[in-house]
Amino acid sequence: MTASDPAGGGAPSERGAAVGRRIGIGLMYSLWRPRVLGAWRVPPTGPVILAVNHAHNIDGPMLMGTAPRPVHFLIKKEAFVGPLDRFLHGIGQLEVDRSAADRTAITRALAVLEAGGVLGIFPEGTRGEGDFAALRGGLAYFALRSGAPVVPVAVLGSADRPGRVIRALPPLRSRVDVVFGDPFTVGDGSGRRTRTALDEATVRLQERLAGHLTEARRFTGR
Repeated sequence: MTASDPAGGGAPSERGAAVGRRIGIGLMYSLWRPRVLGAWRVPPTGPVILAVNHAHNIDGPMLMGTAPRPVHFLIKKEAFVGPLDRFLHGIGQLEVDRSAADRTAITRALAVLEAGGVLGIFPEGTRGEGDFAALRGGLAYFALRSGAPVVPVAVLGSADRPGRVIRALPPLRSRVDVVFGDPFTVGDGSGRRTRTALDEATVRLQERLAGHLTEARRFTGR
């Protein structure tokens, strides 16, 4: 598949994701002051799942611009409208229908991991408190199915207060902390994806992600 073939069933363009990373670096570091902690914890090669809390709409772009590797995010299909449709597909992002089991999105996300890429997931499913309090089963499924390590990521400061110029965004040049945790795997190594295995994995994930968020807040004072 190529970046111009968004309907393809294979992995999205790695080159496109690399372009998206460069765009993210330019935008995030020019508009805000990201402080990146623990990026060295992200494995430099091989499949990785970044599990990110989600309190503000800039959290995804912020991670794209601060992660040490290009990231393919699962993004709600409602964002793929107008010019953004071609742009998001072009930078290797994945469109997902959250109202149903989106087999195309699942196949393409697994293809990212099978190709040794980085998959970004908001495990809470939608923007909220950003505290990992309620996880959907998608993260557990991808982690069990692929065997890829999960790296918890806490984005802190993006939703502290509205900006003066654009209230829908954090204040320009304000500090946003991006804290990467230690990678870990879930499951017992059997590859089981039964409902019980998924439920158990989701509980373990919630505990690890919430623990990382608590530690990140303590360390950064946010």
